[in-house]
Amino acid sequence: MKKKLILDLDTGVDDALAISYALGSPEVELIGITGTYGNVLLEQGVRNALAITDLLGHPEVKVYKGLSHSSTTDSFEVLDISAFIHGKNGIGDVDIPDSSREAEEQSAVDFIIDAVKTYGKDLIYVPTGPMTNIAAALAKAPEIKDEIGGIVLMGGALTVPGNVNAWTEANISQDPDAANILFRSGAPATMIGLDVTLQTLLTYKETQQWRDLGTKAGAFLADMTDFYIKAYETTAPHLGGCGLHDPLAAGVAVDPSLVNTLAINMQVDVEGATRGRTIGNPEKLNDPNKTMKVAAGVDVPRFLNEFMTRITNLARQAA
Repeated sequence: MKKKLILDLDTGVDDALAISYALGSPEVELIGITGTYGNVLLEQGVRNALAITDLLGHPEVKVYKGLSHSSTTDSFEVLDISAFIHGKNGIGDVDIPDSSREAEEQSAVDFIIDAVKTYGKDLIYVPTGPMTNIAAALAKAPEIKDEIGGIVLMGGALTVPGNVNAWTEANISQDPDAANILFRSGAPATMIGLDVTLQTLLTYKETQQWRDLGTKAGAFLADMTDFYIKAYETTAPHLGGCGLHDPLAAGVAVDPSLVNTLAINMQVDVEGATRGRTIGNPEKLNDPNKTMKVAAGVDVPRFLNEFMTRITNLARQAA
């Protein structure tokens, strides 16, 4: 039986690439996308997810609206740096047609809970934005932590500095309290942080391969990702490409052997100067039951090959 996948996205550029990776992976079935906020407002991210799944030839993928702001605030505004990196529309300011579909009536939180009840250990949940939706699901149905197959999250930084400040990664910074709930919940979670995602880089050489396909999907992926690469030339010129943050989380959900991990019970600091830091939980340091893993190394050549093969095949086949 195929693994069932839920992607929880604030659909920006690398989220769109994560969608593409999942749809290009025959080992999994993408049963739904749950929307969140971060790179863009919730409504824009949901719009992007619907439009992208249409463009890539998969209108059967349902999209659900999640929570529009963090668990400790009343509203959310997109940061200027997010618009610089992902474009004002979240997908590199590339225009693609709106979907004729709309988001489902059911909330993202209820969909997550129902999916766990339906698929159990066959379900992998992949949040690549703030952890607000999964924290709300755990609050409403705490038992799902023992029923779900696994959670592979893009967020955090353990062995490298953060990208918001010296200790905080962007997704965690949006809702540290929600992330702390997930980390401390006992759910089987793997953290795919900046430790590994900044080792997986894409350049204009790869995006040209998509453009050369001569398909609308290929042109979209190339134009969108080139915008992202160009932003990286300003924000992180030493890297020589753009980080494949969210696609690596999707990749590990499909094939956990792409990374090696440390088994460590984690927490997120929610008070004091280090709010947002992802770090080992000292209260559970000696607990033999390690419910979390943190990716510490990645097979870069194999991941990049899988990434390009799957997405290129998908873009070739799409109308």
